[in-house]
Amino acid sequence: MKKRINYQHIVSEKEDKQRLDIVLSKQITDHSRAQIQTWIKSDRVRIDQAIINSTKTKVLHGQVIHIDIELEAESKEQAEDIPLDKCYEDDDLMIINKPAGLVVHPGAGNRQGTLMNALLHDTPQLALLPRAGIVHRLDKDTTGVMMIAKTHQSYLKLTEMLANRLIKREYLAIVDGTMKAGLTINQPIGRHPTHRQKMAVSTNSQAKTAVSHVSLIQRLAGYTLIRINLETGRTHQIRVHMQHIGHPLLGDKTYGHHRGFQKLPAEQAVVVTRFNRQALHAQKLVFNHPISHQTCHFEASIPVDMQNIIHCLSQKHTDDK
Repeated sequence: MKKRINYQHIVSEKEDKQRLDIVLSKQITDHSRAQIQTWIKSDRVRIDQAIINSTKTKVLHGQVIHIDIELEAESKEQAEDIPLDKCYEDDDLMIINKPAGLVVHPGAGNRQGTLMNALLHDTPQLALLPRAGIVHRLDKDTTGVMMIAKTHQSYLKLTEMLANRLIKREYLAIVDGTMKAGLTINQPIGRHPTHRQKMAVSTNSQAKTAVSHVSLIQRLAGYTLIRINLETGRTHQIRVHMQHIGHPLLGDKTYGHHRGFQKLPAEQAVVVTRFNRQALHAQKLVFNHPISHQTCHFEASIPVDMQNIIHCLSQKHTDDK
């Protein structure tokens, strides 16, 4: 898929002697300044018919700036007819309820059957956007709400809002052990020093600030149902933070060292040990719409497999007294 941009702008008196890239970034709001700078350096911008390839060029009142460029697809993955559970959609964005087992981005040895493949089939123009419009990701086995931008402008605004912590993301999780109270976990996260596929709380200079606000919902037999509000969004943040405080997520094979099921009656223990994913669900997204600026509030019901675990572990247990 390709898209042609043929744009002309006459420099106003207020824009006199301003940098070319700054003037264009204020006029073309659905593309980043970095993208516009790339166009300039690639000889795609003319001023009064003369090709300009310096982003620092100062424009003059009355000059005519012209851009003629054909955008190539950024996402070249194969489109696949994979059903999407849509919570909401308009011209600017889409909210989906991601099921467990669905990988978000194609990776090495995993080029098909992903959310990106599904999105490219459902909305082909997403091929023109970075990551097919995917603003944030969920792990393969995490369920719940995700937002997808459908235009360059909404993608830029949503990613900026995410970076500035203006999007509220609320998760539900079932964690090992009985937690006594809620807390805020403020521990930086970086790549694990020896297991490169894992993340860990780290004091390394490359580690990034990570903040999770945890509150208790219900104490279960051997486990606790909690709510987590993310202030930051690091890779595996909830899973790493909960492991760090000694309460890894139920079913988490990467970060879990579980003890809760050992004290359960056999019937409950069997149900818990058969749960084959981390018990994590992205329940809520709250943010201002990137175009209309209206408050948006989206929720996804807790999935059946987690509901069954909660029901099973809600039975009376000596440790809960």
